[in-house]
Amino acid sequence: MNIIETKLKGVVMIETRRFGDARGYFTETFHSDRYLEAGIERPFVQDNFSHSVKGVLRGLHYQIRNPQGKLVTVLAGEVFDVAIDLQIDSTTFGEWVGVNLSSENGRQLYVPPGFGHGFCVLSDTADFLYKCTDFYSPEYERAVRWDDPDLGIDWPVSSPVISDKDAAAPRLKNAELFGLHRFAASECTADQPVKTPN
Repeated sequence: MNIIETKLKGVVMIETRRFGDARGYFTETFHSDRYLEAGIERPFVQDNFSHSVKGVLRGLHYQIRNPQGKLVTVLAGEVFDVAIDLQIDSTTFGEWVGVNLSSENGRQLYVPPGFGHGFCVLSDTADFLYKCTDFYSPEYERAVRWDDPDLGIDWPVSSPVISDKDAAAPRLKNAELFGLHRFAASECTADQPVKTPN
């Protein structure tokens, strides 16, 4: 496999190897030792799957406690996948990267704890798999508004289909970022939320 670093420390794109013939192809989507060598150290404890139609946008999601690292893979179709740095002590706080992931290019993206994540669907439908380093905790789930002008994410859709919850998400400057410190998010113990700097 090939590891491609992004401008955000810890966010890496992974190109898996494929072995194909007239019948189709085979690829290895996870191998703990190889991914450990690539710097993905935390164990994965939960797998999630979503099926979405064209134009759907999900995100930008994160958890203020039990923050999840995510290894994301598109099993069918194509998405534009985004990671945003929400670590309040990071030099790249508020910056984002976006990559196209598809069943054709076989790429994965690893989004560490402390980052927000979202994607929009470019194909007619998309099947999306993400391995998570912590369990989903709905009481701690938060979101940043997908079209926050302060972020300036260049989404390839102009009028996406979004949930009511995502539509009501705050801008980053008003977001609750409790305990999201650089790569130590699972250790957060503070009792009060931390607002982002103005």
